[in-house]
Amino acid sequence: MENLSLVDKLTASGGGEPAGFLNDIVEQLWPNICVAGANIIKEAVEPILASTLPGPLGNLRFVKLDFGNVPIRFSNVDVHKTPNAGIKLDMDLDWRGVCDIELDGSRAPKIGIEKVQLKGRLSILLAPLTNIIPLIGAAQIAFINPPTLSLDFTDAANIADSGIISSAIRKTILNVIAGILVLPNRLLVKLDANNDYFKTYQPHQGVLRLTVEKATNIAGPKKASGAKRLLQKLVKDVPDCYVKVNVGAEEEWRTGVQSNNTEPAWNETHDFLVTDFDQVIALDVQDDDLAGDDDIGLAYTTIKDILLKGGSQELSLTHNGEATQARLTVHAEFFDLVAEAGNLSASTQDTGSPGGEICGLATILVAGVTGLNGARDELNPSVKVSLGEGNPKTSFQTAAQTYSPGTDIFNPSFDQAFRIPLTADLLSNPCDFKISLLNKATEVGSVVVPFQDVAGANGMVKAGAFDVGAGAKVKVSLAVQGMRRAK
Repeated sequence: MENLSLVDKLTASGGGEPAGFLNDIVEQLWPNICVAGANIIKEAVEPILASTLPGPLGNLRFVKLDFGNVPIRFSNVDVHKTPNAGIKLDMDLDWRGVCDIELDGSRAPKIGIEKVQLKGRLSILLAPLTNIIPLIGAAQIAFINPPTLSLDFTDAANIADSGIISSAIRKTILNVIAGILVLPNRLLVKLDANNDYFKTYQPHQGVLRLTVEKATNIAGPKKASGAKRLLQKLVKDVPDCYVKVNVGAEEEWRTGVQSNNTEPAWNETHDFLVTDFDQVIALDVQDDDLAGDDDIGLAYTTIKDILLKGGSQELSLTHNGEATQARLTVHAEFFDLVAEAGNLSASTQDTGSPGGEICGLATILVAGVTGLNGARDELNPSVKVSLGEGNPKTSFQTAAQTYSPGTDIFNPSFDQAFRIPLTADLLSNPCDFKISLLNKATEVGSVVVPFQDVAGANGMVKAGAFDVGAGAKVKVSLAVQGMRRAK
């Protein structure tokens, strides 16, 4: 894969295959899938609903979770090899479930959901491949792009179908899915209890440098706020436009605002980490307004499409599904991430970075901890890894573990990945990595790994069980990569 040209990588495919056999298996396993899915939702999703739903809705809890007899259907399966000798299966998922789901809370009305429609393209990574049955160390599951979701409510709650409750619940569920199951996030399922997370992790494809150049024929919002409707009666309101850009579950980026302009030119650039070439680039042009921003139009492309078109596209904007006269021009360049010291530099690089874009990437894999001591019910371990002190953007912490029957709290697994984009500022005076072992909020041990030790290591990777004191060791992989313009 590393020796392939960019075009070869973009067009690589095993060819679409039918999924009849897979659908037959899912149909037979559907009762078991429903039980497992209900358990996952109760344990993982319910706490997130409590923290994100607004007002009294945060009190809602699942009192019934029956996914019905209609199983998920798959189609258009495409099989690929991965760069680290794994297998990648991409497939369309379509679920039109007839369900019996109820949420109830002490300060909220009971809400029932009778139908769910969920559609998206799913990616399943099988890696690493082993010589021991079941031959696969782990499966990682994710939607390549945010899926579409619609919900039909029941009984008294059907008033929510067109109201704030429907919007809040749907948005919250999509946010939960994005945080767990939309690239770059993946749900890890170990098939081998001794699975090596360092071999399981799938690296990024590279970096997309996206420039939002300009828009033409921009008209005022068709559905303006009350204040704007009044203003439009008094004067001709010219929109103050900016663009919101989303790629997968990565953090949203926004351009600056171009005031009073129907032909706004931004010429602003941002770098996005690319997990899959089929990821969608969603561009949302908005009219900045103190009374609430208004929609101007939406445009979509994919990383594959824009790169195969030579890196430039003029996209049509749509509003509420209808075409408009407006156009948005964007440009893109793609950079490979390479383990070569000559491509990791703040001053001499092949990236052409003017300053705000990234120069490389640090990847941190936290597999687990061994050798913890203490009373098992008092252990609440987590691992924090930071690049320098006091910068929240370069500091990450795993989820904390607690004892439960069947778990080894003295040797907990975390299997989490963190990424730190390396800017020119970070590289001009690189800080050291610090690996800290925490119990609840208290640091109980740590070790410092110099940045230059990682950059100078074989393959620019320093991995192992790092001694943090008191007999405990943290299994961590630290890697840095530079950037090279793809050919």
